[in-house]
Amino acid sequence: MKNTVAVTADNSNNQIEMEVRDLQRTVIELRGELEKRNLMSADAVQAARRDSAQEIAMLKETIGELRNELERSHIRREQEVQRAISGNQDEISQLKRHISELRSQLESLMSEKSAAVQATHATYAGEVKQLREMAARLRDELETARAEKENAVQKERLRSADEIAQLHATVQSMREVIDQLKS
Repeated sequence: MKNTVAVTADNSNNQIEMEVRDLQRTVIELRGELEKRNLMSADAVQAARRDSAQEIAMLKETIGELRNELERSHIRREQEVQRAISGNQDEISQLKRHISELRSQLESLMSEKSAAVQATHATYAGEVKQLREMAARLRDELETARAEKENAVQKERLRSADEIAQLHATVQSMREVIDQLKS
């Protein structure tokens, strides 16, 4: 039994040693691969920096050119604005004169309109007064007719109430006669 335990322990030690060697080989391979990747990464960083520097230089040059073009465009625009302003001064003067004339015409028309409105108002004031008086008369007649109608309705209600009371009395007396005849 001691021999079997010793053989088993030797086998375990051999397996452990093999695993350790496998792990050491794996570590060595991974280190090599890591170094390769670090070199590739460093090369990529250098290439990116070089490309960025070139692109930055090109962009700076483009910015300078665009700035110059913008300044030239601004100068051209200012010149065009000045030409337009000086060219439009005459037109502005003409428009101001035209506005003044139109304002005078408008004031004249407003004055004529006001006079016409006053004349029309005076013309129709009498007619309006007559219509108001007629409306007041019709209102009074309507109120009188309503009062007469209400009186007629009230009289009819009283007459109906009297008739109903008489009929109730008649019905009661007939019941009494029927009750007497039955007894």
